[in-house]
Amino acid sequence: MPVTEKDTSAGLDLNWVRPQFPALTQIVNGHPAVFLDGPGGTQVPQRVLAAITDYLANSNANTHGVHATSRRTDAVIQAARAAMADFFHSDPDEVVLGANMTSLTFMISRSIGRELGPGDEILLTVLDHDANVSPWRALEERGVTIRYVDIHEADCTLDLQDLASKLNPRTRLVAVGLASNAVGTINPVREIARLAHNVGALIYVDAVHYAPHGPIDVRALDCDFLVCSPYKFFGPHAGVLYGKREHLQRFRPYKVRPNTDAIPACWEQGTLNHESIAGVTACVDYLADLGRRVEPGAATRRAALDAAYQAIQQHERELITLLINELLTIPGLKLYGIPEASRVEQRCPTISIRVAGHTPMQLSTKLAEQGFFTWEGNFYALGLSERLNVEKDGGLLRIGLAHYNTREEVERLVVALKKIAGE
Repeated sequence: MPVTEKDTSAGLDLNWVRPQFPALTQIVNGHPAVFLDGPGGTQVPQRVLAAITDYLANSNANTHGVHATSRRTDAVIQAARAAMADFFHSDPDEVVLGANMTSLTFMISRSIGRELGPGDEILLTVLDHDANVSPWRALEERGVTIRYVDIHEADCTLDLQDLASKLNPRTRLVAVGLASNAVGTINPVREIARLAHNVGALIYVDAVHYAPHGPIDVRALDCDFLVCSPYKFFGPHAGVLYGKREHLQRFRPYKVRPNTDAIPACWEQGTLNHESIAGVTACVDYLADLGRRVEPGAATRRAALDAAYQAIQQHERELITLLINELLTIPGLKLYGIPEASRVEQRCPTISIRVAGHTPMQLSTKLAEQGFFTWEGNFYALGLSERLNVEKDGGLLRIGLAHYNTREEVERLVVALKKIAGE
């Protein structure tokens, strides 16, 4: 179905974007499927499917052989490193490929933990996905003290005064999300990095939720490690880690003996998922091509990515402003997170709500019957769900917009929610 003029933001041509995604044509109970589940994993462009299929058909082999398919596999891996280096604004040898964000974080935490013990402290937040909590909590077994940064409950933003007060010379690492996967809050990571570095601590950033919504520049953020998952920004199930070269060289990975000692491969445990890695390059190139449609003069892939995200942010901010303003008119609805349109730049287009008289599961089920795909529960942001005192009551209903969503979809969602809330 063609996108109407009111659905197309300046700079973002949804009549080009939406046909890239085969899943968007699905019908559920006679209703067009509306994918509002992006925080749990976005849909993928056709080119990602094609790249994965092409790898399996023509290049399926292990690495470092002399035959053609093995050499093609080596080239696929190098292409993904280069693509993600552009995505991160880093160098290719600072890009570690892996299974997912959680596995990569456990790997890094275990290696950093070699050097930690009683008296050392790690600072976490109650806002984070548990994949950036439990891997660090595991170091309590070594005597490490874990401390937590609280939030301002009214808008689910980090309490930076609380953070600053808990940093001290014993702090060895601060783990924080670039954006909350539950309520959309964008954290001031550059400022947090400055505070952490002032006491000699490392900063480990979970950028999984932010990646589909805004550009990532590890140099500007001055983070020591940053991790993301391509299946959250239009790619396959995989994980990618940025690590400052000095840290990848300094810390010792747990690895098998035949593996190289050279970075970044020494951090990559076992045979990689080569077909997904082929898809990683394809999803980055999709975003770059989107950017070139916005800015035909973009001279580099990084410049094209920046142009893409500028258009994505403009479109998504329009949609989330519309959605929030409409939801706040529904009696009995409570929104968790930043509600003001004037602060839209401080959040991603992800919101969580509760509606009086309806559990999140009931809301999600009724919406699914009408083709609206949402999530309910705690979304692995267990600390936040407990802090907001909603965990025992089924958690939250999460609505996550992506750049392939339209104004018409948002308007239909609001109509559906208003009807359900009035039942």
